[in-house]
Amino acid sequence: MSMGACMEADRILRKKILEMVPQRHPFRFIEDILELDEDHIVGAYRFRSDEYFYRGHFPGMPITPGVILIETMAQTGIVAFGLYLSMIRGKGSKEIGNPVTLFTLAENVEFTGVVRPGEPVLITGRKIYFRGNQIKVAISMARPNGEEVCCGILAGKGVPRAEFDEKHELHSEPIVPGKIMEETKP
Repeated sequence: MSMGACMEADRILRKKILEMVPQRHPFRFIEDILELDEDHIVGAYRFRSDEYFYRGHFPGMPITPGVILIETMAQTGIVAFGLYLSMIRGKGSKEIGNPVTLFTLAENVEFTGVVRPGEPVLITGRKIYFRGNQIKVAISMARPNGEEVCCGILAGKGVPRAEFDEKHELHSEPIVPGKIMEETKP
């Protein structure tokens, strides 16, 4: 293999990466990984008609919220792609462990169409960079016929769960509806 050539992940590895994606129903928006190599990923998802967010988002005229479209692109382009790149850079699945993938950037996101219940979409991410535990991708979502729905630049980073838990322990009281927090006076 020449320098610069990319070896595509086989079906077994794509399935393994998909299983490693931590998000679960009802907040999992990746069903399949169709293509995967060191430079790009193509994932697929079909928005089910019973998704929880359709009930209140434009009642009577359900469309998928833009923030959900961004999350869908992030689960493919940041989470799944980042797990794969970590794995091929010498970190096996056991060494990757159970990371928390934090979303760090959404830039120049544009929506050019709507996604309705039952519609399938394809998400394509192209690596801009992958350094250490940080990834940045140019990402797009399209219908199977190629019509683009949205696109932008997304970034994120993987943090080992133990490190995340240690740094982000809750140190405050829970928020109680109707309770106003008292201001401290000097």
